[in-house]
Amino acid sequence: MTGLAGRRVLVTGANGTFGRHLGTALTAAGARVVGLDLHARPDGDVPVLGCDLTDPGAVPEAVASAVDRLGGLDLLINNAGVGGPAPAELPPDEVVRQQLEVNLLAAWRTTAAALPALIAARGRVIFVASRMAVLPLPLAAAYGVSKRALVAYADALRHEVGTHVGVSVVYPSMVASPIHDSTAEAGLSLQGVSRREPVEGVVAAILRAATARRAPRDVATTTRGRLELAVGRHAPALADRLVRRTLAARLAAGDLDAAPLAAGMLRRHREPDS
Repeated sequence: MTGLAGRRVLVTGANGTFGRHLGTALTAAGARVVGLDLHARPDGDVPVLGCDLTDPGAVPEAVASAVDRLGGLDLLINNAGVGGPAPAELPPDEVVRQQLEVNLLAAWRTTAAALPALIAARGRVIFVASRMAVLPLPLAAAYGVSKRALVAYADALRHEVGTHVGVSVVYPSMVASPIHDSTAEAGLSLQGVSRREPVEGVVAAILRAATARRAPRDVATTTRGRLELAVGRHAPALADRLVRRTLAARLAAGDLDAAPLAAGMLRRHREPDS
């Protein structure tokens, strides 16, 4: 796959920030695109079929309908994702469960349903992960865990089907998107912790992965992203120190004083050493 003209593409989370931009870019490049999302939009420029990706019974039928509509499948982009605050010190709740369901299990279900068509076409699957898969941040444990697990799934899948299907993972950082709204509302904004990047750059990275002569294993979306991936993977102790230093600065500045979910961390940070 070195071009997109005529390629048959399925995009999950097609109504979201990345999904809408991906649909536009893929269509402009001559691809035929169908989306999956919780809310159907069948009459748009990119038809979107309604499907709850957390429903194990609904996904195979929705994927089969998309593949039938496309007449096969050359590329699956697992883009659907949700975020939200989830401190690691607190018991997992519904927010945690939803992130694991959408960010990991939905991609697993969709990929499994699409694999027969992808294998037949010698196609590709791209997973949209996050820089937090290799450089985790505090107070967002569910997101980091689910995205790291997604990468582990992609690695296992590559070993199993890599002779016939290219498997790539793309690692964006923070993009202006509603996915961050609940975190910001909880007083845990990533501002000052993660550098913003334009959605167009993320879409371009995904398209590069889709059209490379050989499917790349890991794709950073920026030069800084490549450095962060390298540090997170090859110098994890250094990555930990960088995160701790940034966190200490935010705590000292009072950035998290109004965040109830950060109360435990604030208390421990301000207690005198025993």
